[in-house]
Amino acid sequence: VQLQASGGGLVQAGGSLTLSCAASGRTLSMFDMAWFRQAPGKEREFVAAMAWRATSTYHADSVKGRFAISRDDGSDTLYLQMNSLKPEDTAVYYCAADDNLGDGSAYDAAKYTYWGQGTQVTVSS
Repeated sequence: VQLQASGGGLVQAGGSLTLSCAASGRTLSMFDMAWFRQAPGKEREFVAAMAWRATSTYHADSVKGRFAISRDDGSDTLYLQMNSLKPEDTAVYYCAADDNLGDGSAYDAAKYTYWGQGTQVTVSS
């Protein structure tokens, strides 16, 4: 499966952005999906995840209440709605997918097989 992330940009603190991750090659309905981000000089960190069938969602404490992950299996697209953005949210955001993610692995970037190319989000103060 190929993933294409988009929707990043420059926004002022307190603003909003919606990231999209379009899949091709295979349907997303059987995949666990996630968003990760990586700021300069830092390791890639978990942002949010959604299990296949959309039965469960997980959000990092740093974004809980501000970001929301969702998916549209009909269009094979994953979304990340980001509200109340802060300068510390500045990073390259990556979408990821896997069709055989073990229990408890949603937070672990190393467990995901498929990755999008990343989209830059910059939040100015």
